[in-house]
Amino acid sequence: NSNEGAAGGEISALEEAFRKFAVHGDTRATGKEMHGKNWSKLCKDCHIIDGKNVTTTDVDIVFSKIKGKSVRTITFEQFKEALQELSKKRFKGKSDEEALQEMYKLIEGKGPGLTGVTKTVASPTVSRLTDTSKFTGSHKERFDASGKGKGRAGREDLVDNSGYVSGYKHAGTYDHKVQGNK
Repeated sequence: NSNEGAAGGEISALEEAFRKFAVHGDTRATGKEMHGKNWSKLCKDCHIIDGKNVTTTDVDIVFSKIKGKSVRTITFEQFKEALQELSKKRFKGKSDEEALQEMYKLIEGKGPGLTGVTKTVASPTVSRLTDTSKFTGSHKERFDASGKGKGRAGREDLVDNSGYVSGYKHAGTYDHKVQGNK
C-alpha cells in the first residue's frame, strides 16, 4: 500500500504533505505534530472542505475529537484517524476504504498554498535603498563584499582584550620565543 511506506525509511506522499502543512507558519515546528490552524489550512487547500458535505465547523469538530484533552496538536496517526472520520462525510456514497483512498488522493503531494501573502515590490527606489554596494560612511562597514551583514561586528567597535598593545605585530609569539631559546 503506497500510504504505509514509512516503514521502509522513505515517507509516503501523504506523510510528506502532513509534514509540509505541520511546519507551515511555525519556525519551531518539527513536522511531527500539527496544530488546529494548520489542520484547517490543509483541509481548505486540499479541497476537503467542499461547503456542502464538509464545512470548516466539521473540520474543527473532528480535530477537537481526535486530539487529546490537554494537547493542542495531533500526530500523524491521529491525522489519519481524522481523515478517516472526515472521508465518511466527504464521500458519502463510497465504502469506508474507497472514501479514505479518495481523501488521500486529495492530499498527497500537496503543500501549503501561499494565498494572501504579501509580495515584495521591486521598484527602483527600494532596490537603490537596499543595495549594500552603494552604501557610504559607517553603513558601508556593516556589510562584507557580498552584501551580507556582519552582525554585531559591523555595528560596534569590538575591543581587543588579548592584553597586547594595539598595533603590536608579534602578538602570541612569546611562548614560541621562550621555548625556542631553551
